[in-house]
Amino acid sequence: MAHLTTLPNEILHNILQWLSPRDLGSLPRVCRALHGFVTGNQKLCEDIYLHTFDSPPNDERLDWETELHDVVRLENICLREDEDELSFVYEVVNRLLKHASPTGHAVETSDTQHASRNADFLKTLFEDEGNQVAFLQKSSLFERVYRTQHHQLPPTVLNEAQRQQSAKLHCLYGRPILKTGRLRSARTYPYACSKVYDIREYTDESRWGPFMDDGSDNVDWEKVEAIQIVLGNNIYVKKLTRLFSDIWDNPFSGSWKGSFMSTPNLDKSSLDAMDPYGVTGTWYRIVCFLDYNDFFSYNFTNPERDESPLHTLDVGEATRLIIMRIHVTKIEQPGPDSEYSSELPIVHYEGISRPLDDSWDDNASSDLRGTVGLTREGEVRWTSVSIFQGQERWKSEGVQIGGPRSARGVIGNWFDRDYDPHGPCGPSAFWKASDSETAHGKHAVLPRNFLLWSALLQMEDSDDPEGDMEYTMENEEEDEEDETESEPVANELPELLMDAELEIIEITHMEEPGPSSGN
Repeated sequence: MAHLTTLPNEILHNILQWLSPRDLGSLPRVCRALHGFVTGNQKLCEDIYLHTFDSPPNDERLDWETELHDVVRLENICLREDEDELSFVYEVVNRLLKHASPTGHAVETSDTQHASRNADFLKTLFEDEGNQVAFLQKSSLFERVYRTQHHQLPPTVLNEAQRQQSAKLHCLYGRPILKTGRLRSARTYPYACSKVYDIREYTDESRWGPFMDDGSDNVDWEKVEAIQIVLGNNIYVKKLTRLFSDIWDNPFSGSWKGSFMSTPNLDKSSLDAMDPYGVTGTWYRIVCFLDYNDFFSYNFTNPERDESPLHTLDVGEATRLIIMRIHVTKIEQPGPDSEYSSELPIVHYEGISRPLDDSWDDNASSDLRGTVGLTREGEVRWTSVSIFQGQERWKSEGVQIGGPRSARGVIGNWFDRDYDPHGPCGPSAFWKASDSETAHGKHAVLPRNFLLWSALLQMEDSDDPEGDMEYTMENEEEDEEDETESEPVANELPELLMDAELEIIEITHMEEPGPSSGN
């Protein structure tokens, strides 16, 4: 009987290529012959990698042996929750997302997001709450929560670069961590809110956006993290989480370049064909803001106005759900003195924004124009301006999580077009729903269960005597049970509308439109 080590190399390769990365790492320790066969065998490492993970985009050639070694080391670090290895974890997670590519089908919760084996691997790895604490909760925000709630320093105090790494990992993770601590009793929202609405964070050097306050245009991931937490909390309170679970409740999904699933066989203009960012289409947007009296009181009547963070803020915000329809108008290459990288062009766009909920206020509809470009750091920067009756009113700056054409979308700040030092300002995010800019027809885009959510929300507001009471998260399980019971109705509603030959999107325009928003 032939021993394994006496088999021809081709047969041995065909057997060993089905090993897991972890088992391959153990194989060289079995005997000298297997050590010699495995060590430096790039083809074997490539086949094992591609059986487990995504094929890198553009057929990029990797050091397959190093990639497998680092993935196994990442798993081992996460098994023991070794927070001293934060920088290594950050590097490997970013590399896996950089090398992510479509598997050929959509994720379970979305029709517009490509599935990825790399993203699924990371999702499984970070399901463990210990790994979330060790690697996603090491920014200044969580350090502040820890100091305040536990009255002591966190176990490990990190430097600025490591805090930025942890914040970016949290942003790529995508599901905002709203509660922390051993009993999950500490809320992160008031701390995030204090950063997002602190007017001192909005400076010329940071372009009033989620960038470093040094003129470099490098992303300040601690700002992005705070914005993500504030928006995530308000989405939860407004009971939108289930509607947009693919974006706000699905870890690592869509946090990679090219993860948005384009509409098949859609005719594209010549400009759209040259656009590397996938600008043209319909986008959902969420905008939050404080009552201006609260904003002014917080920023300008506060005796703590020095370099230290302001006190926590938890006074409640207004939330607007908006739909944007935009299209490319011009594409140009950055000049030699441009603030953008020359690696990709600058894309100009125009369009409109309209309310998707029942908030027909003066800031709910507007015309839009803006630009998209690549920063010198390599991040995708979106700038937009909202226009009312021909006058520019609000401006926003944001960064696209995951890179060009990512499904995760853009997170940033809105503020006064003239950079008014007295504000107002606040958080905003938008993510793509469709490649089509068409308002009607087969590309009509409302999220799953939207009509049911809107109807239930109106019933709640009008009939529930507790509707005006502050919403808390104590009844989360009860709310989830109610939502589960309503799912069959939600699934039937679109079919009934189709049977009646009604366009779903037209239902939302039956009310008389009011004046318009779009910070």
